[in-house]
Amino acid sequence: MAAVTARANYIGMSPRKVRLVADLVRGKSVGDALSLLQAGPKQASRVLLKLLRSAVANAEQREDLDPDTLVVKTITVDSGPTSKRYRPRALGRATRIRKRTSKIRVVLAEAE
Repeated sequence: MAAVTARANYIGMSPRKVRLVADLVRGKSVGDALSLLQAGPKQASRVLLKLLRSAVANAEQREDLDPDTLVVKTITVDSGPTSKRYRPRALGRATRIRKRTSKIRVVLAEAE
């Protein structure tokens, strides 16, 4: 059984928000996953849609797999590097703002 991967690194979104959308798609067929992501209201659904289309293109190009038989086997969302910024606050203080990034990996496999 052939598996095809696609990755997206340094996505400017917190991993927690991306995981909410990734949990909806995990285990679904590619057609169902694409339709869910196209209708999704969250910003992370656009990123995952682009990544899923890239994985399907990899499957067609490298492995000669039919996209209709593919299933989203795994989606992993890990945290990437965090940029630190500071925001001025009252009485001369400052608080730290953490701008989080995500690393996303999609694995597609043929349905069993």
